[in-house]
Amino acid sequence: MSLFGSTSGFGTGGTSMFGSTTADNHNPMKDIEVTSPPDDSISCLAFSPPTLPGNFLIAGSWANDVRCWEVQDNGQTIPKAQQMHTGPVLDGCWSDDGSKVFTASCDKTAKMWDLNSNQAIQIAQHDAPVKTIHWIKAPNYSCVMTGSWDKTLKFWDTRSPTPMMTLQLPERCYCADVVHPMAAVATAERGLIVYQLENQPSEFRRIESPLKHQHRCVAIFKDKVNKPTGFALGSIEGRVAIHYINPPNPAKDNFTFKCHRSNGTNTSAPQDIYAVNGIAFHPVHGTLATVGSDGRFSFWDKDARTKLKTSEQLDQPISACCFNHNGNIFAYASSYDCSRVFRISEECKRTYNGRFRHLKKFNTEAVHSLGFSYSGVRLLNNAVLQMWMSKM
Repeated sequence: MSLFGSTSGFGTGGTSMFGSTTADNHNPMKDIEVTSPPDDSISCLAFSPPTLPGNFLIAGSWANDVRCWEVQDNGQTIPKAQQMHTGPVLDGCWSDDGSKVFTASCDKTAKMWDLNSNQAIQIAQHDAPVKTIHWIKAPNYSCVMTGSWDKTLKFWDTRSPTPMMTLQLPERCYCADVVHPMAAVATAERGLIVYQLENQPSEFRRIESPLKHQHRCVAIFKDKVNKPTGFALGSIEGRVAIHYINPPNPAKDNFTFKCHRSNGTNTSAPQDIYAVNGIAFHPVHGTLATVGSDGRFSFWDKDARTKLKTSEQLDQPISACCFNHNGNIFAYASSYDCSRVFRISEECKRTYNGRFRHLKKFNTEAVHSLGFSYSGVRLLNNAVLQMWMSKM
């Protein structure tokens, strides 16, 4: 059976169901909007692996669903299918062959979605919400790794209802990343643990956090021979740490930098500091993208320690981001994330409720662009997924 053998048809790609289009600053860069986005805030984005022809994008949301779109070469998106949990979906990932999607939820379960049959089954159970999920493909085993607020990291054979292994965490799991043979897990109370995944998962090292505030996101980066060598760690205090596992000169090679802040050069005015909600590394060039609650995304060169580009500001936070497998497309989700809850009235909340998601496509030679080609649509009172097309 072909991929998406029976689709749910969750959207028809039009805007009539959401009303007429109007212009505002939810999409200041006129990025291409993905059709039929979720009805509540987006928590995660992930593109299909290179083993799958074409580009497919999944998104999990607080509407308890995970949706999948096909992204065509011209940037247009086709809704393909969706699956549901009984609680918000907090994370999602693909199998290495692209035939399955794994999702983690506040309903304390993880599911495996077989795209060929369009059927989803439960594969994991925790005692608290499942915050992270990753597929591990090792030479001698394959499994799903789940991190939970029950302070455990579990590894699952998808054919068995009991975990292959359970590792205790010092605190609740807040974020994680996997690039075989390395896993990085960040927890509450600024816990930070690196695991090695060869032969079988085991703790490699506990690291004193280079950040002084709560961890929000982590992403592993590779060296020039394509092996994982360190990670970038983002916090709620508008700061990212670049940390190498075995650097020649730790004091020189490891560093932190400020980001997602306003009034940075105005010393007489208070500085607005925003959370770093997501980090993604370009799969070819090794540059990184950060997205934040300030409603901006930025591209950085960690080796030159310079900022390459910052987007215009959206009217609400950016909650997630990812690159596709060859780095031609950058997806980002614009969603209400509670970071401004103390300033927003109930009426404003209804306005914020659900405009989300953006894609950006740019050439593979650089992360900055000199000229742009725009297209997009506006969806009223609903989530928005957009693609920013740029050409050198």
